[in-house]
Order: sequence, then C-alpha cells, then structure tokens
Amino acid sequence: MANLRIVILGPPGAGKGTYASRLTVKLGVPHISTGDMVREEIKRQTDLGKRIKEYSDKGALVPDEIIIELLAERLRKPDCSGGFILDGFPRTISQARALEGIAEIDLVINLDVPDEIIVTRLSNRLICRRCGAIYNLLTLKPKRDGICDKCGGTLYRREDDRPEVIRERLDVYRRQTAPLIEYYRGKGLLRSVRCDDIMTPPDVIVEEIIRIINEERRPSSS
Repeated sequence: MANLRIVILGPPGAGKGTYASRLTVKLGVPHISTGDMVREEIKRQTDLGKRIKEYSDKGALVPDEIIIELLAERLRKPDCSGGFILDGFPRTISQARALEGIAEIDLVINLDVPDEIIVTRLSNRLICRRCGAIYNLLTLKPKRDGICDKCGGTLYRREDDRPEVIRERLDVYRRQTAPLIEYYRGKGLLRSVRCDDIMTPPDVIVEEIIRIINEERRPSSS
C-alpha cells in the first residue's frame, strides 16, 4: 500500500507500538517511533544525541525543534517514500502544526481505550532490554518466562508502569495530547478504534485498523 502516511494516537498503554509493529509488516511501510529514535541517538552518541541527553539528564523535556529535526531527517530516508506509521508524535497541537511543515498526513487512527484497561494492561507489560519487543502477562505472554521470543533478551517492567504513575501519565495525556483528537477530526483525518476488553488479541484491533484503511482508500482507487 504505497503513499500511506498514518499517525497513531492514543493514551500511554493503548497499544500504539504493539499495533504499529504489526501494521508495518502488513502495509509495507516503516514504523517510526520518536521515542525509539531519541533513544537510538543517545545510544549512538551523535551530536544530536548528546544534546538530547543533556535535557533528559536534567529531567527536562526535549524541545520540539530537536524532535522535528530528528523526524524530518528520518522521513527523508528512501524507505519512507511510500509512506510511514508515526507513533508517539505529535503529542501537542504545536507539534502537529510543525509536522505539517515536513509531511502530509493521510489518516489518523485514534485508539480509544478506557483508563481501567490501560492501568491493568501497563501494570502487566514487559519489554525486552535488547530489541524492545513488548509483551503482556495477560494477553501476550512470552513462550518462556522473562525471555524474549524474538531475540532471547531479558524482559523487564518499566518503573513508570506502576498503577499510580500510570494514572498521572493519563492525566498528562488528557491535558496535552487529547486535544489532537478534535484537531484531526476537524481536518477530516480522524478515525477511532474502540477497545473495551483487555483480552482482545492485538491482531483483532490490527484487522479493524486495516479495514478502516481499506475503506478510506477505496474511493481514490475507483
């Protein structure tokens, strides 16, 4: 599916990374996580990575212009010529406007998930230290306890995946990022996918997103 530029919106724990990693295989376009990009720059100790680390070491937010610079560079790479799935950006309306300066967006998928499901899901989440693969003790267990199916790395639970911290993160999301729902709805780009059952397998949601994408693309192909 060429020329498909998607933003995935949703609160922390809605499943953005899990669904995007499956969609990238089905759609043949790269999954771009700004969080992963930031961590990679720091790890590689690039000039930009060193600047980012200065902010993170102080506990400060990385300025929008640095993230935009990083993202613009990534979107210029050949593998993005046929589209991309953007996860973790934009987080604010000012970031959405900045994004419009570097890329046109075709579709915004909003993951609509109740708070209680998110708290339960995140407090059961495990992440691979080596490759970043995401597991869940309720819905997506690894084959061996504490070991990544993909690379054999060690699985760990993030410090901020404790229930009280998750609720704080949800409050921040509602203040900073939720306004993007109306922003993109106003542009006619928003489509919502609701998940009311924590036991819904990820592939069920992915198929619903694929169905929406196919519906959106149908008129242009006729």
